[in-house]
This record gives sequence, structure tokens and C-alpha cells, in this order.
Amino acid sequence: MNLVASLDFLAQLNKNNNREWFQANKALYQEAKAEFETYINILIPRLKEIDPDLDIFHARECVFRLFRDVRFAKDKSPFKTNFGAFMARGGRKSPYAGYYIHLQPGNSFIGGGSYMPQGAYLKAIRTEIYEHSETYKKIISKPAFKQVFPEIYGEKLKSAPRDFPKDWPDIDLIRNKHFTVTQAVDDAFWHSGDIHEKVLKVFKVQYPLNQFLNEALSRVNPRDR
Repeated sequence: MNLVASLDFLAQLNKNNNREWFQANKALYQEAKAEFETYINILIPRLKEIDPDLDIFHARECVFRLFRDVRFAKDKSPFKTNFGAFMARGGRKSPYAGYYIHLQPGNSFIGGGSYMPQGAYLKAIRTEIYEHSETYKKIISKPAFKQVFPEIYGEKLKSAPRDFPKDWPDIDLIRNKHFTVTQAVDDAFWHSGDIHEKVLKVFKVQYPLNQFLNEALSRVNPRDR
């Protein structure tokens, strides 16, 4: 399958991000939403063959709402202009590292990891890297990994995190606020009929990173191990 209808709808929504247009074209939204969710439903069991710790079964556990919460936002546009799905142990709101698909005309990407881990989760990841830095470096420096994910994405602290030695030689590894990776893809990527295979190929490369991160995160919730 492909995601042409989803891309077309999102492109039109980007030009007409208002409730009046949305209501008049709700059938297009339903078609696009169903297409994207069907794709995710097909993908999930295939992804679980790569990562057996995933405990999700349906797209509804992973796909984010299109409707924006604009109560405290300067941008009052009522709708997102992308479809997103986060496939992780516990679903889209899980603190565990997972696999993310971001479908947006001209700005799509595949990746995942742990985005904005808070408090104990962030410290658990940093501690795991600090205590097992060689294992972590081996994962992120493999040629196959670097080819797909050149860097760990996201904002970094300007100095060493609290409770970690500033003179540690690998301090740069734990200054990240996010431990995520992304690979940008163009719109043509979603037009082909073999997108499952292409996405799974990326996620297979990502799996060792998620496995490492989730080993750390499971220490915060040991009952989930």
C-alpha cells in the first residue's frame, strides 16, 4: 500500500487550516485517517518481530490526534498538518523509547527513541550511558547506524548534567535532553508500494538503541520489566 491519500489531504489542510474547510471536507479526512491507521495496523505485527517487547496491537494505541490544543498557544490553527504514530511499549504516551512515523508533505521523517524524557527517566538514561558508555558508543557508531542516523537529535545542555563529573571524557554523550534519532524522507517515499519494508529496514537499525534506552527506563518502573 501507499499513503497518497493521506499526503494529499494533509497538503490541502495546510492551505486551509480552519474548521469550516475541515467540516466541508470531513470525508477526505476520514479517508486519509483510515489509510494511515490501516498502514500502522499492518506495520505493528511486523515491527513486533523486530522488537518483541512491544505490547501494542492497534493503531489507536499509537496514532496522535489531529486536533490541536490551542488554549495556551499563540498559533490558533485548530489542526496539526501531520499524521504521527509512536509505537512503544505502553502506546503513544509511554515513557519508553519507541518508533515514530511523522507524515507531513515536505517534512516527513522516520525515527524515534526517547523524546523529552522527564526527571527520573532522563537521569536513568544518562546513568546507563555513564555506566555502559562503551556499549552505547558501539551502538551509535556502527557504520550501518551512522549511515541512517548521523547523530543523536535534539537540544543539549551547555555543561555537564547535575550529579555527573564534568571531567568525564564522554560527557558530551549525556548532555542531550532528548535521545532520539530521525531520518528525513521525501514525499515520493510514501508513494511506493513497499513502504512497509523500507520503514522496517530503518527501525531494524534503530532497535539496538531503543533496547539500550529501555533497559535504563525499565529501572524506573521495575514492575514493567
